[in-house]
Amino acid sequence: MMNFLRTNKYIAGLWAVIRLYLGYTWLTSGWGKIAGGEFDAGGYLQGALGNPDVPGWWSTFLDAVAIPNAGLFSIVVMWGEVFIGLGLILGIFTNLAALMGVVMNFSFLLSGTLSTNPQMAILGVFIAIAGANAGRYGLDRWVMPYLKGTWNQRMKKEKHSESYVA
Repeated sequence: MMNFLRTNKYIAGLWAVIRLYLGYTWLTSGWGKIAGGEFDAGGYLQGALGNPDVPGWWSTFLDAVAIPNAGLFSIVVMWGEVFIGLGLILGIFTNLAALMGVVMNFSFLLSGTLSTNPQMAILGVFIAIAGANAGRYGLDRWVMPYLKGTWNQRMKKEKHSESYVA
């Protein structure tokens, strides 16, 4: 089953549709925050502290790290959503975009917000599981082989130069 999800070109079309849906959702959410000009994560983070459904360890993280750095977290959320959306829509660094989306969805879930986060997290996990097949009909089709080739050439070159040093 995993091989089918990770290699079948027809299922890659389904991944592309899911990618486009998730990417659009992320992109519009992030762009709305940026264009609105008034997004501030501080109030949201403060509200999460008072939510009894938020785990204690997460409340500690919010109180000690996130709230004192609410300005930075505001920027990370806005631009993170935009970049996740672009990555998924364009199919470039698809697995990284999906993984970062899942991390962000779980951050929102741990802070007590349901909304569309559970289904977005599940779809993001499936895209990450699909591996390279999720980006088959996107820029990953060309970018990833290029990067892999460049990386392999660099490793061969370094290995070759190390043999002369020893």
